[in-house]
Amino acid sequence: MHNKVVTTLARAFVRLGAVAVRFNFRGVGSSAGGYAEGIGERDDALAAIAFCRGRWPSQRLYLGGFSFGAAVALAVASRAMPHGLITVAPPVERLPEDFVAPTCPWVLVHGTADDVVPAKPVLAWCATLAAPPRVVLVEGGGHFFHGRLPAVTEAVTTTFGADFGAQ
Repeated sequence: MHNKVVTTLARAFVRLGAVAVRFNFRGVGSSAGGYAEGIGERDDALAAIAFCRGRWPSQRLYLGGFSFGAAVALAVASRAMPHGLITVAPPVERLPEDFVAPTCPWVLVHGTADDVVPAKPVLAWCATLAAPPRVVLVEGGGHFFHGRLPAVTEAVTTTFGADFGAQ
C-alpha cells in the first residue's frame, strides 16, 4: 500500500480528478489474516471494489495494481467490469486457470530490466490475447522503477486522461 509504484499510480489518478483507494491484502501490514494463494486476495480486492462502489456510486471504477497486486487486479477485472485497468509488472503466471481477459481499456507498464518479473514472458503472454493491452515498455526500468516513476504517471495520463477531461 505504501510502495512507491502503488503511490505513484494513486497520485496519477488523483491528479486526474479520481478518488484513489489503496489497501493492504490480508496479512500485509496490520491487516488481519494471512496469504491465501491469490484466492483470498481476489476476495479482498472485490470487497474493496464493493466498498468503493457503495461509497462513490457515481464515480467510474479504474483498477490498478503493481506486481502481485497487478495479477490480482487482472484476475478480478472481468468480474468487476472497471472502466479502465492499469497493471504494472504483472506476474501473469499467478493468474487463475479460469482467467478471463478484461474488455475495458487496459495499459500494461513493464520495465525492460525487471529482474523480479521479467518482461519477455509477460509480453509473450500479451501476444496470445485476442485483445491485448496497450503496452508501455520502460527502457532500463527495473521492478521498482527507480528513477523511472514518471513513466508510470505518463502511462496513466496518456491512457485515461481524456476520461477526466485532461489533455
